[in-house]
Amino acid sequence: MSYEMIHVGHGNFVARARLIAVVTSDSAPARRLIQDARDRLSLIDATGGRKTQSVLVMDSDHVVISALKPESLQLEQHVREGEDHDEGR
Repeated sequence: MSYEMIHVGHGNFVARARLIAVVTSDSAPARRLIQDARDRLSLIDATGGRKTQSVLVMDSDHVVISALKPESLQLEQHVREGEDHDEGR
């Protein structure tokens, strides 16, 4: 089984099929989500020591934090979709 991967910054990738949600880290609920994942030992830090910009919720109950803005992650998906679409021509 092959997964399409999404770049989340600093050489880190997540499987697109396993991604449930991408949210900004600005809100209090997002901060609680991060803290709860940290307490459960299911937090994956992909920030490379930089400020957290987005929170990715995975179907495995893991939470991935990234230094890329959610808009950048979405743009990455659109670029890959465009490449896939062009290859089919």
